Amino acid sequence: MLENPWLSIGKPEQRIDAVEKAAGTVRYTADYSVPGLLHAKLATSTQAHAKIKAIDVSEAWKVPGVRAIVTGKMFPYHIGPILADRPPLAFEKVRYYGEPLAIVVADQEYMAKQAAQLIHVKYEPLPVVNSAREAFQTDAPLIHENSGKYMKIISNVYPVQGTNIGSHIKIRKGDFITAWENCDIKIKQTFSFNLSDHAALEPRCTRVEINPAGKVVVHSTTQSPFTIKKVLNQFFNIDVGNIIVHVPLIGGAFGGKGTVQLEPLAYLASKAVGGRMVKLEFTREEDLITAPGHIGLEATIALGANKAGKLMAGQYTYLIDSGAYTDQAAGITRAMALDCTGPYDIPNVWCDSYCMYTNHPYATSFRGYAHPELTFAVERTMDKLAHKLKLDPVELRKINAIKPGNSSPTSAVLNANNLGDVEKCIDQAKKLIDWDQGERLETADGKVKAKGISTFWKTSTTATNAQSGAVLKFEADGSVNLNCAAIELGQGSKTILAQMVAERLKMDIKKVHVTMEVNTQSDPHQWRTVASSTTFLAGRAVMNACDDAISQLKRTASIALQCSMEDLEVGGGRVYLKPSPEYGVKIQDIALGYKYPNGHAVEGQVVGHGRYIQRHLTPMDKDTGFGKPGPWWSVGTQAVEVEWDPADCSYKILKAVTVLDGGKIINPMTATQQMRGGMYLGLSFASQEGFIFDQNGTVLNPQLRTYQMVRFGEQPAEYIVDFIETPAADGPFGARGIGEYGVIGMAGALANALSTAAQVELNHLPLLPELIWKTRKESQA
Repeated sequence: MLENPWLSIGKPEQRIDAVEKAAGTVRYTADYSVPGLLHAKLATSTQAHAKIKAIDVSEAWKVPGVRAIVTGKMFPYHIGPILADRPPLAFEKVRYYGEPLAIVVADQEYMAKQAAQLIHVKYEPLPVVNSAREAFQTDAPLIHENSGKYMKIISNVYPVQGTNIGSHIKIRKGDFITAWENCDIKIKQTFSFNLSDHAALEPRCTRVEINPAGKVVVHSTTQSPFTIKKVLNQFFNIDVGNIIVHVPLIGGAFGGKGTVQLEPLAYLASKAVGGRMVKLEFTREEDLITAPGHIGLEATIALGANKAGKLMAGQYTYLIDSGAYTDQAAGITRAMALDCTGPYDIPNVWCDSYCMYTNHPYATSFRGYAHPELTFAVERTMDKLAHKLKLDPVELRKINAIKPGNSSPTSAVLNANNLGDVEKCIDQAKKLIDWDQGERLETADGKVKAKGISTFWKTSTTATNAQSGAVLKFEADGSVNLNCAAIELGQGSKTILAQMVAERLKMDIKKVHVTMEVNTQSDPHQWRTVASSTTFLAGRAVMNACDDAISQLKRTASIALQCSMEDLEVGGGRVYLKPSPEYGVKIQDIALGYKYPNGHAVEGQVVGHGRYIQRHLTPMDKDTGFGKPGPWWSVGTQAVEVEWDPADCSYKILKAVTVLDGGKIINPMTATQQMRGGMYLGLSFASQEGFIFDQNGTVLNPQLRTYQMVRFGEQPAEYIVDFIETPAADGPFGARGIGEYGVIGMAGALANALSTAAQVELNHLPLLPELIWKTRKESQA
């Protein structure tokens, strides 16, 4: 038989959760209710920056059914995933509009809501910091007076006491100053956009109880169940073994459910009512403005090149609007620095990436983790440089495309194993967008068709010890159950893992049963389901579990067949002799051990265990950024064609293209849909999304009727997706992560297309027709 018949890898297998979702039988966290369940609602701040003079809860207590009211004074401590700077409930002062001030626990949700609305807060208003640029000024009001004293959860976060800088990450590669002086062509551009939201279908929700045995049982919409255990242990002094986290299927997240948000609040609520189960579910408005969102950015990029177009030096200044707290924005600040150049070989790099406190809702992970934002700025600058050099924008990118043998901004050495093929992605995207037919064409009806291109990369910025585990448990019929703590949030990871099991064990994927719900008490440890890392981390763990199971199957079969283990192979539901495949034993006959004719039995149930931990990664040096932050870089190119109307500056997106090198593509159909979903998200963020703030820091569009997203019918008429497959030697079956990549280059491609169409520099998002009109008017003044 063939050594590797590729039974499942590379095939468009149907998602294993498709039938349940199509039938509407999937139950999410908010769908559960049990007798005696109590409900919690939040009272939130109506000020963006103010001292709390008094909180009056007397009227709230008069509402029937109220069981407890918890305020910040009852837990006056700070928590956080990277820097502990955020109180679960504000005390002393509030720092953003919508910040939680108190929790009301009541018998019914409407009772809790009514009581929360009767909590009265007396404020002393403070000056509001309304942008990252404003926060960076030396005379800006301080949002955190003692930021230098906050506890660091992760060592590489660097708050600057006496400023609004929550962290400052530096990259110093080569000799930038000398190289800059010797550049023939220089260009400098600035860019900006406001915070926005994840807008997942499912709002955040959690249930927490403290059972009579002292176990803290959490049910949550989270991407990070083991992080919940860590946070409750760190900040509430609960033994890790006494914390159990359950996660069902998640109704979308896009990074927004990657950190711990509602769970500490629900824990405090449950503790206040003697450990009874308390449910805390956000309304859509709370999910938009009280929960964390997507960072804002103000960026300045300077590029220097020789006359042939070869980049010699790059300077990057990123001011990240992290809102009132650093949360994951401190990590995003680091991620933006380490890949600051985009997928280009630049020998001399100077980057300063700042995590800036403002009086906006705080920011957390968003799909792409800094890369859609930095790519927008880098790719707009590359287009401007190409025009100044009188070069085709595609050719400029090819001249500077990073290759094996080059190094990253952090001086990590790149090779054919850890880097995809940038040039092949550019060439294929150029072909699919019909670039050679013209970058800008005026049509007979007075409209303009224009194209824009954007090249991108991203490494998986995990913890240096990020890890995953998997357990394979065989049934009496020869089928296998896969248990791991990877979260299924719509990306199809567990289908991919099932395909890996089927491939490795050479069995029908229908015989692989995957436990969809995660239970931290029974599932092995998983770092988190973020950073496009699940296929790589959990995939390697699953492969190791398969190998362990194969070894056990061979050992049992060698007893049954009275032969050496080395002579055996597993496949087709059997363990058979390699030289004589007709001789063998069915897996179902040995899955629970082997019984001799005389009744004696040996071995027992086959239970395969596997684990994998990141290897050879290092933290970044504080002063230079030197280090190896990720295991590989997936690369790609995206392109957009628009039809723009000069009469009113409106536009349609005609075509969107993605070409990605993600190593071996495990499931081409789910991968294609991943890209299409990401393309939609990126185009929505680029064209319409963003919070609107007034001068007092109040969000003026806190509902989906006013928070604009791309609606049905506004999406591109055509999504085109293709893959370049440069296998990663250490990836499972050669795969790299691809989950976030569809979103990364879309803002840059759209901005480049519309800048070409309108013949103005569009450097601010979202790209509303009003913005284009205003920019044209200013350029003509």
